[in-house]
Amino acid sequence: MADRLLKVNAYTTLDLVDATVRGHDFAEEVFAVCNATAARESPDHVKLQFELDNMTEDVLPAHTEELQLTPEQARTLASALVEQADRVEATGDGS
Repeated sequence: MADRLLKVNAYTTLDLVDATVRGHDFAEEVFAVCNATAARESPDHVKLQFELDNMTEDVLPAHTEELQLTPEQARTLASALVEQADRVEATGDGS
């Protein structure tokens, strides 16, 4: 199992998702964690966090990506995800 920077527990949004890290001269397929969260008390933004398994240490050091989204931005992203998920399901290729 990967040595994670993000905390992974029963509340993690997606604890194992296929991912690809790409650069100018490399592409690696790995597993990742993706989490949407907000502070428990007085939240002022939604956090979308993403961490690749650190199996790519030789290519990319362990790190996380984190977006801080306003509620409006989070809803826009959620709507776009639903729209694209519907498109994939409509082709019969969604799993």
